[in-house]
Amino acid sequence: MTDLPIQTEAIPGAMPAFRSMIEAGTLRAVVEKAKSQKARLVALWGSDETARGGGYALQIALAVRTGLLWLTVPLAREHPRYPGIADIYPAANRMQRAAYDLIGIHAQDALDHRKWLRHRAWPGGVFPLRKDFDTASRFPQADDRYPFVKVEGEGVHEIPVGPVHAGTIEPGHFRFSIVGEKILRLEERLAYKHKGIEKRFEAMTLEEGARLAGRVSGDSTVAYAWAYAMAVEGVTGTEPPSRSLALRGIMLELERIANHLGDLGYLGNDVALSFGFFQFWRLKEDLLRLNAELFGHRYLMDLVVPGGVTCDLTRDHEQRLLEGLDRIQSEIASLQSIYDEHSGAQDRFIMTGQVLPELAERMGLTGFAGRASGIMCDLRIDYPIPPYQQLEVRLASHTRGDVAARVSVRFEELFESVRLVHALVNHLPPGELRVPVGAAPGGARGIGWVEGWRGDVFIALDTADGNRIHRAHPHDPSWQNWPVLERAVLGNIVPDFPLINKSFNLSYSGPDL
Repeated sequence: MTDLPIQTEAIPGAMPAFRSMIEAGTLRAVVEKAKSQKARLVALWGSDETARGGGYALQIALAVRTGLLWLTVPLAREHPRYPGIADIYPAANRMQRAAYDLIGIHAQDALDHRKWLRHRAWPGGVFPLRKDFDTASRFPQADDRYPFVKVEGEGVHEIPVGPVHAGTIEPGHFRFSIVGEKILRLEERLAYKHKGIEKRFEAMTLEEGARLAGRVSGDSTVAYAWAYAMAVEGVTGTEPPSRSLALRGIMLELERIANHLGDLGYLGNDVALSFGFFQFWRLKEDLLRLNAELFGHRYLMDLVVPGGVTCDLTRDHEQRLLEGLDRIQSEIASLQSIYDEHSGAQDRFIMTGQVLPELAERMGLTGFAGRASGIMCDLRIDYPIPPYQQLEVRLASHTRGDVAARVSVRFEELFESVRLVHALVNHLPPGELRVPVGAAPGGARGIGWVEGWRGDVFIALDTADGNRIHRAHPHDPSWQNWPVLERAVLGNIVPDFPLINKSFNLSYSGPDL
C-alpha cells in the first residue's frame, strides 16, 4: 500500500514493491503528491506495448515510504505524449530525453527537448527500442551540432574538455564557462558509447539476460547481477537458498570495498599525494587478487545468477578472506590518519565541491554522495532484504557535502563493509548454492533494487511468453548524480574539477544503454 490516491497491487519478490496504472492526465497530480510525501524518483523509462495491442507507455519508479512504486502511464500509438515531470524531479530531465530518443514518447511542456542518447548513431524520427525497429539497420552519420547553453558576459570564456580524455576512461564531454579560473557553469554531454543493452535484452530468455545484466557497468557487476536475479526470482516465484544470499552479501560488500579503495587512491593523486594513490591501489590490487583466488574472478563477474550463486567458500577460503580483510583494514586505518592529518590534502578537500543537504534533496542525490550531504538513504537499512535483515547495517553519513565529507563517508563505509563480511562469513548458513528457476508467465513484472557501492541499482523486468524478456530497464544511480556534479563545481576553480569529479566517481557506462 501507498499513501497516494491510486489503486495498487503488490509485485511479488524480496523487495516490497507495488504497481499501479494511471492516466496521463493524473500523472502530475500523483507525482506532486508523492514528492510532498518525500518520495524519491528512482527511474523513468518508456516501453513499446504495440505487440500487446496497445500503444506505448511511460514507466516511473518511485521510492515511497512502504517500498517501491512502479507507475505505468499508457500512451497513444500515434504521437505518444505525456506531461513532463522534470520541474518536480529535476533528475527526470535526461531520463525524459532518453525515453524520447529510444521510444519516441514526448514530454509535453518540458523546457529541454534536446537529444540525449542518439548523437549521430541514428537520425531523428528513428526509435530503436520500438518493437518494429530492425536491429540490422545502419544509418549514415549526420551533423551533430549539440546546442550547448551559451554563457555570455565580460571576461567569460569556454573550455571544452573531452569527450576523449587522456586516461583510460570512457568518453564524456564537459563544457566549462569560466571567468579567470572560477567556474560559472558546467554542462555535461554523455552517452558517446551507446551499447544497445536494452534492445539486446529483448532478444534473450530470462536465463540469458543474467550474463548481460552483470555487464551494464563493470565496476558494479555484483549489484546489477543481484538486481537482475532478484527481478527474475520475483516473476518466477523462486526463493534462492539462504547460503547463496549470504554469499551475495559478501560479494556485494567486497565490490564496495574495492571501489572505495581505488577512489581514495585517485583522490590522493588529485591533490598531489601520490603516496596515497600507490598505497590504496596496492590494497585494491591485493583485494582483487584475493577475489580471483577465492571466487575465480577479480571483479566477481558471473557469480550471482537467478536462483543463487555459482561459487562457494570453503572453510579455508573463509579464513583466508577474513585474514586478508583484517590486514587491509589495518592499513586503511593508518592511511586514514595520514589523509586526515595532511594539511595539503585537507586544504584541497574541505569546502570543495560542496552540495548542501537542501540542494541534494531537491536534485535527488543518491548513494554515498547523498549520505555525505545529509540524505539518510541506504537500501540495506531502509528496505533490508536477506541477508541484511540480520546485520543491522550502520549508516555512514555527513552533512557538509564537500569532497572531505565524501572521503569521510567512504572511509566509514570501508570499515563497515569489513565488519559485515566478518558477520556474514562467521554465520554462513549451510545448504545449497542454487535452485532451479521456474517459468514466468508473459506479462509478469519483477523488480530488483540493490544498494550498490555508488548508490541504488534498479532493474525493472517485464516478461514475454516463453520465459523471454519483453522489456528490461537497468538504472544506474549516476543518472541522478551527474546533474548534481554540474552544481557542485560552481564557484570552484577549474583545477579542482578532477578532484570533485572523482569524489563522486560516476559511471559513464551505466546510463549509456
